[in-house]
Amino acid sequence: MAKWLDSGGLMAERIRNHDWANSPLGPLEHWPETLRASVALCLASRFPQAVLWGPELITLHNDAFLPILGQKPSAVGRPFSHVWQEAWSAISAFADQAMAGEAVFIEDFPLVIERNGNPERAYFTFCYSPIRSVDGSVVGMLDTVTETTTNVVTNQRLAFLDDLGRAVAEATDPDQILGITTRMLVEHLGLSSCAYAVMDADEDGFTICGDAVAQGSPHLVGQYRLADFGRLAVSRLRSGLPLVVNDNLQELAPEEAATFQAIGITATICMPLIKNGRLTALMAIHDKVPRLWTTYDQALISEVTERSWAHIQRVQAYAEVREAMAALEALNATLEHRVEERTTQLLHTEAVLRQTQKLEAIGQLTGGVAHDFNNLLTIIRSSLHFLQRPNLDETRRERYIKAMTDTVDRGAKLTGQLLAFARRQALSPQVFEAGPRLQGMADMLDTATGARIEVQLTLPEQPCHIRADLSQLETAVINLMLNGRDAMAGAGTLRLRLMANQRLPALRGQPEQDGPFAAISVTDDGMGIAPGLLDRIFDPFFTTKAPGEGTGLGLSQVFGFAKQSGGDVQVTSVEGQGTTFTLYLPQEAAPMAQALADDVIEPLQRGSKRRILVVEDNPDLGTFTSQILEDHGYRISWANSAEAALTQLASPDGQFDAVFSDVVMPGMGGLALARQLRLERPQLPVILTSGYSDAIAEGGHQGFAFLAKPYSAEQVCQLLGKVLGP
Repeated sequence: MAKWLDSGGLMAERIRNHDWANSPLGPLEHWPETLRASVALCLASRFPQAVLWGPELITLHNDAFLPILGQKPSAVGRPFSHVWQEAWSAISAFADQAMAGEAVFIEDFPLVIERNGNPERAYFTFCYSPIRSVDGSVVGMLDTVTETTTNVVTNQRLAFLDDLGRAVAEATDPDQILGITTRMLVEHLGLSSCAYAVMDADEDGFTICGDAVAQGSPHLVGQYRLADFGRLAVSRLRSGLPLVVNDNLQELAPEEAATFQAIGITATICMPLIKNGRLTALMAIHDKVPRLWTTYDQALISEVTERSWAHIQRVQAYAEVREAMAALEALNATLEHRVEERTTQLLHTEAVLRQTQKLEAIGQLTGGVAHDFNNLLTIIRSSLHFLQRPNLDETRRERYIKAMTDTVDRGAKLTGQLLAFARRQALSPQVFEAGPRLQGMADMLDTATGARIEVQLTLPEQPCHIRADLSQLETAVINLMLNGRDAMAGAGTLRLRLMANQRLPALRGQPEQDGPFAAISVTDDGMGIAPGLLDRIFDPFFTTKAPGEGTGLGLSQVFGFAKQSGGDVQVTSVEGQGTTFTLYLPQEAAPMAQALADDVIEPLQRGSKRRILVVEDNPDLGTFTSQILEDHGYRISWANSAEAALTQLASPDGQFDAVFSDVVMPGMGGLALARQLRLERPQLPVILTSGYSDAIAEGGHQGFAFLAKPYSAEQVCQLLGKVLGP
């Protein structure tokens, strides 16, 4: 029987057990199918819903509807107008509209309802939807409702407090603050009149301040004794408790009620303002028309009075220091003028000093570069002079050619060190285990430094992988170890140590970083570094070694390599006890197993006649590169710009086996050309070359083969052989 009620919860059971025989709906088994289906859907819903059936809107609701009813008598089987009789005048028009066939949706609708034994103001969002029978006639309506009182009251409270805060923000007088507060409360709560009172100095009376909001109570303005409020009122107010007087004054004793009637107050709420335990002011909000005081109203009034009093205290505190501040203003003006003069002088001096330091650094840098390159050019020029002599024997010819070759290599190393210091070196970072690499460097240096230098290596128990350019790392570590050897005058212990999972300390004004970082330290027990020199040791061409014993670029390379790799370098030293350089580099997780890199590049066989497009804007270098490649058996086309190269590639004769392109060129650069060719011709190999490039230094090679300038014919052909294959 009534299977459609089986899964409806508590209310389904009540509906099943209700005596419907004497109701307008009749017995359950005679209910129409439309009513049964509507009730079944309602009972299964998690939203508060009620089915209101027939002209009398007989109520049937689900479990979720119970909290909205509160402690009302059971609504099942009763007309909707009886269930909500106290609010029916406000909602009956909506019910009529729904029963006329039009759905009604109302959001945050205010109602004063009786529930939980007391009247209360609540807000609801609800929808009245017509229920139609098979023939289309309206036979009832579905009430889907949710209570929004909490959200509405919270938003009202926040909006009012924001408005109040802005209204009293500029107020500088306590009476003004109390007046603004009471007026805004009256308007917000919909009261009829208000006033506020401030205690007299003798604490035996008070003065009503300001005009009442409404014209009905002008007699409130004046002076009164505390006794006029009666013993109960004064006792409550002095205790910091609010005083609420109802319209019939039943809360007060007869003589006290008569006192309020004599003053003209028929309904009021007085909120005390207590300072240091003493009543100093009160706010009396009066209402000649009885109204519903809610918990929200009383809580809001309490919070408003607390905020008003806090603002009054701030205003009074400001008034107390205002005179002292005025007295200090003249002194401050004088001091500020003097400080401004001194600041201007210091800024000017600092600017002059900074400019001097810049010029000194530039002079040192350019002087060092010029000195070293003049030495290299001297060797090359002298060798060329001897090579031009007739009848030069083959032995001396080979010696001069080797001298020029070695000098070019030293020049390339010099520019590489400068670019590393400037963090513009083109790096090829990879993830590798650092321990075996350091072991190889330690073994090499242990042999090279001689028996008087002991090299000690300390490695962590677990493998430590880092991300860096391997060749640059080897150069940096060797530079540090050779500096340590020289600092010990060829005798002592050189300690090389690797530590994993380190934090990068705060260095040179940079914040500390969590990492993890791998720390590679080189420690010597030599003479140490003077404190005054620690800030200069990474400057290019700065060295404390004797002339001819070092270029002053070793530590510059270490510093630039560390910073460009995402790390840093730290130096600690004590004169006479030794120095420790610690290189911090990003630590990585162990990579997946991969094939060993092929470090040997096989040159391409001569006579292959592969077609190469050379892209170089420098005509001398373009001509020379084309010539050396033709001499090695390639067929060459030369373009002096990336745009010209794209034109050649798009021509009918644009089939090439590889592109060899400079990076820095006017217009489209070589890196942009390579990226475009990767999209348009993914099978076409591209080799990039550059002596210096911001894009390459900052973004890497981006997966393209790269050859740094200056390069030799052998290096170009070896790299072409690798990318082209057999």
